[in-house]
Amino acid sequence: MSRGMRRHTAPRRRSLAAFLMFATLVSCGFSLAAQSSKAAGNTNGGEQFFIVSSVDITKRQLLLKEPTEITQLIQVNDKTRYTDRTGKAMQFADLRAGDTIYIRSTTTSAGRVAVSIRKGPMTLQELQRRYLK
Repeated sequence: MSRGMRRHTAPRRRSLAAFLMFATLVSCGFSLAAQSSKAAGNTNGGEQFFIVSSVDITKRQLLLKEPTEITQLIQVNDKTRYTDRTGKAMQFADLRAGDTIYIRSTTTSAGRVAVSIRKGPMTLQELQRRYLK
């Protein structure tokens, strides 16, 4: 093989190797995201961890983001219970974008409805327990 051929095939090999590495990482990421999402829903009495993206008080709904970057819309109703990190009662209007919350929910004909919302941080211990099994 001449030197000219080597110059052209080396970048192609690197590109192919980079593409294969990227494809592997992406597929592993999707697999881990599915596992972590499943794990999050099955721990601590069915609570799932979310970051509040937005609060719509008039429609009584929250736009939430999972740690895997998946967003979900969830409704609240008169039966939804709200507590802060110390366990004190709070109101729906106390929630803000950027808050970290734990939600226990149910599915109805109207969609997902929050049964309870607990405001609180994701601690390192909780992160390890939920996602790094």
